Amino acid sequence: MPTDENHATDHSRSLKTRVTLVGALVNLLLAGIKIVIGVIGHSQALVADGVHSLSDLLSDALVLFATHFGSKAPDAEHPYGHARFETAATVVIGVILLLVAAGFIHDAVFRLLDPGRLQMPEWIVLPAALLSVLAKEGLYQYTIRTGRRVGSALIEANAWHHRSDALSSLIVIGAFLGTLAGYAWLDAMAAIIVATMVGVMGGQFIWQSFRELVDTGISLERVEELSRVIDSVEEVRSHHDLRTRLMAGKVLVDVHILVSPWISASEGHRIGEEVRRRLILQTGQASRVMVHVDTQAAIDAATPLAPLRQTILTELHIAWRDLPETDNIERTILHYESSQVRVELHLCADGLDATRLDELEQRFETAATLPYLDAVHCLLLPSPSVRGPFQSPGDERLLTKR
Repeated sequence: MPTDENHATDHSRSLKTRVTLVGALVNLLLAGIKIVIGVIGHSQALVADGVHSLSDLLSDALVLFATHFGSKAPDAEHPYGHARFETAATVVIGVILLLVAAGFIHDAVFRLLDPGRLQMPEWIVLPAALLSVLAKEGLYQYTIRTGRRVGSALIEANAWHHRSDALSSLIVIGAFLGTLAGYAWLDAMAAIIVATMVGVMGGQFIWQSFRELVDTGISLERVEELSRVIDSVEEVRSHHDLRTRLMAGKVLVDVHILVSPWISASEGHRIGEEVRRRLILQTGQASRVMVHVDTQAAIDAATPLAPLRQTILTELHIAWRDLPETDNIERTILHYESSQVRVELHLCADGLDATRLDELEQRFETAATLPYLDAVHCLLLPSPSVRGPFQSPGDERLLTKR
């Protein structure tokens, strides 16, 4: 049955695919217009800008690939999902932005050294460049909003790739106007400035993605916020091993919480679920929160552990075989604390004196001289004939009767 998380994943993937296809269509149309008009209008800058738009199609294809594979459900080989595809693709987008920036700077420097390389473009170049600026800036705004909405650094990186194309068209306009005014060198200087901005953005995307790939956690300030959220949950005594990491814009959280060893397993699970729910609300983008419930502080690996349940029940059955009160045992609950175990016995009250429970507990403890046994506590249950509907101890007989 589809879950809310699956629905959210499908919706996010749909938005990513739609915005990328729109970008690819716009890039294809603009590339054709700019190359044709650049040739007709004798503008090498506009032709180069058209080629730049064609390079954006490669970026769009890469985004579609990463979106498709990055949104796939976990499988046996990728138990944590495929979101790293987006992270790796974001690195590639960042590299493309750096290469584009380097190309602009290279061309601008050579034009500064040889102003004669500039041609006299015709007026037809101006509307084509203006159309490119408006279309690509609009595409940037649409894409960046979608990227922030779905929390995808990959989509945001592609948005900045769109803006780099808009900025390159501005350079074409600057070259055109500068040529008319006789200040062709302004175009080259503007190209260097804009290219530097694009390169810095590409470098940021590469750095952020690299941090994700090496499992860098969130900031210490945000970790402290998460700690306060955990400690605010009732019945959480403390927590430890709080770890975070980033994956394709999502925050993954692992934490161990300490609860009382005397509560039921189901109550401990409920407390853990409350911690998980509040952490997801706090992060606003956590894709997975794993909460491990502990009933005792971490113990040294060299500390001997008490046996598991079946071994203890077998040894108790042997130790108590001569005690007639074992016939009254309805349920046996074990409370582990380090290398010791406290045994809680639920006894049918038939034939037992409720005023002598202390003596009965002492008899059970004396008969079971086991090194890991800390204490025995007894609780009397009403006779089956007088129990209410919520008083039955259940069908589980955990200590076999004689």
